[in-house]
Amino acid sequence: MEGKEPKKEQKRHQQKHSGPKAERKKTRKQLGTPAGDDERKRNPKAFAVQSAVRMAKTFHRAQDLKAKKHHIPLVDRTPLEPPPIVVVVVGPPKVGKSTLIRCLIKNFTRQKLADICGPVTIVSGKKRRLTFIECSNDINTMIDLAKVADLVLMLIDASFGFEMETFEFLNICQVHGFPRIMGVLTHLDSFRNNKALRKTKKRLKHRFWTEVYQGAKLFYLSGMVYGEYQTQEVKNLGRFISVMKFRPLVWQQSHPYVVADRMEDLTDPEMVRVDPKCDRTVSLYGYLRGTYLKSKGQVHIPGVGDFAVADIRFLPDPCALPEAQKKRALNEKERLLYAPMAGVGGVVYDKDAVYIDLPGGHVNQEQEEVRPTTELVQSLISTHTTLDAKMAASKVSLFTGAAALTPGEVEEEEEEENGLTSGPQESCVWDPETQRERRKAVFTEEEDDDDDDDSEEEEEEETVLKNKAKNKTEPKEKQGIKTIPPAKRQKMEERKVEKEPVVEVPAFADSEDELEMSEEEEGGKGEQESEGEESDSEGEEESAVEKGDLKPIDSGHCSEEEDASDSIEDDCETNVSGKEGKKSNATSKMEEEDEEMEGGELCYESAGSLRWKEGLQQKASEAFLRQQRAAPNLRKLVYGTVAEDDGDGGEDEEELGGLFRVSRPEKGKKHRADGVDCSRFDPDAAHNWDLEEMLDSIRDCFVTGKWEDDQDAATLLKEDEELYGEFEDLETGEVHKGKAAKQKDQAKEESDDDDEEEGEEEEKLMKVDDETQKNKRLEKKRRLKERFDTEYDDGDATYFDDLKEEMQKQAELNRAEFEDVDDETRVQYEGFRPGMYVRVEIPSLPCEFVTNFDPHYPIILGALGASEGNVGYLQMRLKKHRWHSRILKTRDPLILSLGWRRFQTIPLYHIEDHNGRHRLLKYTPQHMHCGATIWGPITPQGTGFLAVQSVAGTKTSFRIAATGVVLDLDKSVTIVKKLKLIGYPYKIYKNTSFIKGMFNTVLEVAKFEGGSIRTVSGVRGQIKKALSTPAGAYRATFEDRLLMSDIVFLRSWYPVSVPQLYNPVTSLLMPAGQKDSWSGMRTVGQLKHDLGVRNKPNTDSLYKPVVRAQRHFNKLHIPRELQKALPFKSKPKQDQPKGKTPKDLQRPAVIREPHERKVAALLNALSAVHNYKSKKAHTAQHAKHKGFLRQRDKAEEDKLKRQKEAKKKLYRMMGQKEKKSQRSSLKGAPLDD
Repeated sequence: MEGKEPKKEQKRHQQKHSGPKAERKKTRKQLGTPAGDDERKRNPKAFAVQSAVRMAKTFHRAQDLKAKKHHIPLVDRTPLEPPPIVVVVVGPPKVGKSTLIRCLIKNFTRQKLADICGPVTIVSGKKRRLTFIECSNDINTMIDLAKVADLVLMLIDASFGFEMETFEFLNICQVHGFPRIMGVLTHLDSFRNNKALRKTKKRLKHRFWTEVYQGAKLFYLSGMVYGEYQTQEVKNLGRFISVMKFRPLVWQQSHPYVVADRMEDLTDPEMVRVDPKCDRTVSLYGYLRGTYLKSKGQVHIPGVGDFAVADIRFLPDPCALPEAQKKRALNEKERLLYAPMAGVGGVVYDKDAVYIDLPGGHVNQEQEEVRPTTELVQSLISTHTTLDAKMAASKVSLFTGAAALTPGEVEEEEEEENGLTSGPQESCVWDPETQRERRKAVFTEEEDDDDDDDSEEEEEEETVLKNKAKNKTEPKEKQGIKTIPPAKRQKMEERKVEKEPVVEVPAFADSEDELEMSEEEEGGKGEQESEGEESDSEGEEESAVEKGDLKPIDSGHCSEEEDASDSIEDDCETNVSGKEGKKSNATSKMEEEDEEMEGGELCYESAGSLRWKEGLQQKASEAFLRQQRAAPNLRKLVYGTVAEDDGDGGEDEEELGGLFRVSRPEKGKKHRADGVDCSRFDPDAAHNWDLEEMLDSIRDCFVTGKWEDDQDAATLLKEDEELYGEFEDLETGEVHKGKAAKQKDQAKEESDDDDEEEGEEEEKLMKVDDETQKNKRLEKKRRLKERFDTEYDDGDATYFDDLKEEMQKQAELNRAEFEDVDDETRVQYEGFRPGMYVRVEIPSLPCEFVTNFDPHYPIILGALGASEGNVGYLQMRLKKHRWHSRILKTRDPLILSLGWRRFQTIPLYHIEDHNGRHRLLKYTPQHMHCGATIWGPITPQGTGFLAVQSVAGTKTSFRIAATGVVLDLDKSVTIVKKLKLIGYPYKIYKNTSFIKGMFNTVLEVAKFEGGSIRTVSGVRGQIKKALSTPAGAYRATFEDRLLMSDIVFLRSWYPVSVPQLYNPVTSLLMPAGQKDSWSGMRTVGQLKHDLGVRNKPNTDSLYKPVVRAQRHFNKLHIPRELQKALPFKSKPKQDQPKGKTPKDLQRPAVIREPHERKVAALLNALSAVHNYKSKKAHTAQHAKHKGFLRQRDKAEEDKLKRQKEAKKKLYRMMGQKEKKSQRSSLKGAPLDD
């Protein structure tokens, strides 16, 4: 049989470009009417309302669905650069958590990570970063991570089904604020049957929806390829994570917290050597999340305890978002990965150091896959000479034709002229950590603040190194850097020695290579600068100079404070780098160029004999400034902190190691005045009031200046004249004419030609005035109409929309408040904002935290509120979890997770009676809420909590024992328990009795006077008065007379005290491998079980054999009178008991004859034979009938089978006939019979 012919491609539909239909379409497109509207106009009946009821139902349903989607609008407090989203990967052991994290990291960053250890932060997009954390099977880890998770990836082994860990984590999330949850099914490749796979997927999906919410996203990872999940499936999961939106959780939004991704021990090694068990000082690093964090406060580390924070600093972002550019995807260098605990990240920044991690055997070898961080490190290592040596060898030429100066000559001249007071002195300090000699700039004025300045400088050094790392990673073509090959370097050096003096190293280099090559590059500087070598920071400085900022450029040899003060005095002393020399030339184009040149020549040639006369005004203003600074600082008095002035410590921080200077964005300049005390007058010597430009700048401040149209003096006078133009003095009768009238009179007097010209001019002026007035009136009307419309015409706006708009405005207002303020000042006002990478220093941590540190367990720093550090009584509402197997007993220790904390306490369970009494319960009710009172940390009302009985190991049963919520924070509730006091009557006088044995003293009786008492038989009574003897006896009255055998009891309520136990769970201090085996106080039952103690039984509770004495009752005695009245039936009969029957009345026995005995025996034998025969015949008949029934059933079955076959045959024939008829009808042939 030949192969089938290829199927012909159908002709595509060609749209009409001309004709009536195309014309109609064009007109519709031009008018902008949708296609549906046209159809409605053409056939209105088709779109009319068919049923008003159905329409109402549809409308209500649509509105219900719309309203269900609404959340209460909250103010968006997320910062512009939000912290990375915490993605917690949860699941039972061996379900594929680490594999999924590795695949997601590879998907986002194109990098492989061998060991998932601690938080792993990656850049997933232009505006989003993710932090992946793997959650182990430890209940402590599950509780801690549920509190900080933004998104939970819940892994489920489809081949096994749901496990208890999944439901435990879901219940933990429900208590602590439900984050976004996505399910991921793994091990789907173990199913060989597609039907079983589909059924399993459906079953797991619906169960997952029941636990989370209807329609929750569930991903399927169908199988593994070379030990990894399929790329497309991982990519889809990554896309969902990248675009997911998050609802703010109440606890997270109200509490700042840090998920630590790095830990450093700062303790003095000598202290550790002397005492290995001494408390440690530790710095923890991580992104700040939640809300703003104040610098001084308490934090709680779950698993360790509460600690006071010694110091908080914000550091450069180690995993920064890429710069805002209009592009669809990230560059390779922007796919950052930061995981210090897993040994990834290359360069690690600290307050006082930069740590570099290198691969062991690949330092000098070419790597196939060069990472950005490795590239930076290689450049750092390939440096041949130190910066100190380069600086010492560098020379500077300030002016063209002047002699080149070395740093030594400049320092000597400075020392001679300034007497060692104006500039910084250099002191060489050996740094044992970095193993190099560091040049420390010692300021004589600021020796006291030496240590602080060092730390600030070093902190700024990190920023510059980070910026260098960023710039280094960029491709050099993009930066516009023209690199010199190594072969040319030697020639460049020779040319440098022969031809011209060398200028200093550039202060702003993009990398260490640039610093190294700066000497050679200066030779051919002109060509290279034309190629765009200058860095961005230099461009910023040039723009600053052009704007008129006359501050000299800092070279790194002196602080900016002194630089600013001495720059005008001795401009010639400033050391300027090669490229900065150009900037000074740019500034020399200003008016003072000649003076500067003269001052420079004087300085270097004649050493300035008349130097004291220069800048007297500047010196006077500086003296005034010093006096001003001595006055009390208002900001310091109000806020307790001082903002660094532009010329003060703030500029000191900009310097790094006497070489670099950090360039800040210019946008912060307009708010720099806020940092200065506004109560001070700061004289500015830069204003030269002889200049015309300076006078023009303030001309509008005076009455004669140019004002707004409605505020201008000339306009206002003109309006007054128009309003009060002509008026008559009533006393003198003199008529005063306005300006316009006077002009008219003068016009009449003058010639006709002049009159005509002036008339035309006046008409023009009047027309212009009329037009402006008309425009003003129209504008006013328009504004009034807009205001009216906004007040009364709501349109489609709903209350929900208004609320959303209000929240949006508040969010914009919050963002705009500190938008242009630099971070240092901003932190002092509002605290550290979420999204910052902070370093938190905590002293007095237990040594076990450092020695037993395990990066697989998360470290969370949860900041505590104002009162959350205190401990007190908490009232709670609690319910035993329906899946927990045992009910909870009062006074059994319970581990609670409340707020950030996990702690053990002893709860008392109680229930509120109808009269408001809180009655103690021995056990929790089965399916009901009850009250619980504990002694624990003060936590805001409405905070949820969960309880577990033990955190040690995993048990087969469900671990979460109870859940609940905090109601009150005081001891207002008094819990009482029932107490029955028992007494016995010892004297009885009718209804009065004397009771003893209930009380011990007269005082006790006096307290209970008037109390109601009862007997066991139910007779009620009241306590009247105490008796003198015996002690504790009292008189009581009852409803009825008591018996001596009665027992009297008094029902009373006794207040119970709450045990004060607060024992934090210190699981992170346990040794590695034992962190999930923390055990606190044991219950009484556990203690007895462990110690083998058996309860002694109560003798009264034991079962004893009941011995009852036989009771004898008296005869019934009926009086004679009553006997007479009774009917005969009920009367007692005086019958004599019947005696033995006399022998004469007894019937005699019958004795048979021998013949009769024979006859009786024969009859018995015959009847026995007959019975046997009839029984045998009946059995045979029954068996025969059974066989008959069996044959009948078989015949019936055969009959049904035949009928079924006949029906099948008939239906088959009918079906064939019908198919045949259909086929023939399709062909058009006549139908066959």
